[in-house]
Amino acid sequence: MPVIKKGQPCQTVLTTFETTPGSAHDLMEALQSAYAEVISKQPGFISAALHINDAQTRIANYSQWQKREDFQAMLRTEEMRKRNRVINGMCKSFEPVMYDVEGVY
Repeated sequence: MPVIKKGQPCQTVLTTFETTPGSAHDLMEALQSAYAEVISKQPGFISAALHINDAQTRIANYSQWQKREDFQAMLRTEEMRKRNRVINGMCKSFEPVMYDVEGVY
């Protein structure tokens, strides 16, 4: 379970996926499979959460990693490169962005 607090020594990654109502649940299943089978087993993985909006046009992913290099190494694995090509085909766009926590209220 994600723990969000300022000064936590980890890398936070927020990824948003733009999709369509017709593809949203297929995309969510692909993401859940990727986390269960591959991502959560990678070195440095701490936690993640997946969210879908009411209109089923966006999926948001919050993940935490021990270091930014751990996240980057996961993306470079052959398995995730293959899965990301499939995921990319199910959405209009997706963009992972690294953040630092600056406040929790």
